[in-house]
Amino acid sequence: MPNPRIKNEAQYEALRDKGYSKEKSARIANTPDAGKKGGKAQPYEEWTKNELYDQAKNVGIEGRSKMNKKELIEALRNN
Repeated sequence: MPNPRIKNEAQYEALRDKGYSKEKSARIANTPDAGKKGGKAQPYEEWTKNELYDQAKNVGIEGRSKMNKKELIEALRNN
């Protein structure tokens, strides 16, 4: 029986089949334009060192205060 709270039932079922939890599957299936790539963010090379540092802080990269811009970019990409 379809769940009226799930906007994209087919996507929900596909995610469940892949092993996603019910909560995560529902969250993704209920997201407008789910599955479409954004592609709107600037590449890290265009960010300032301070912006890169703040992003590294947000994602919990350790040792960021001693990193230069190139190292911050590499750490963010490999996180």
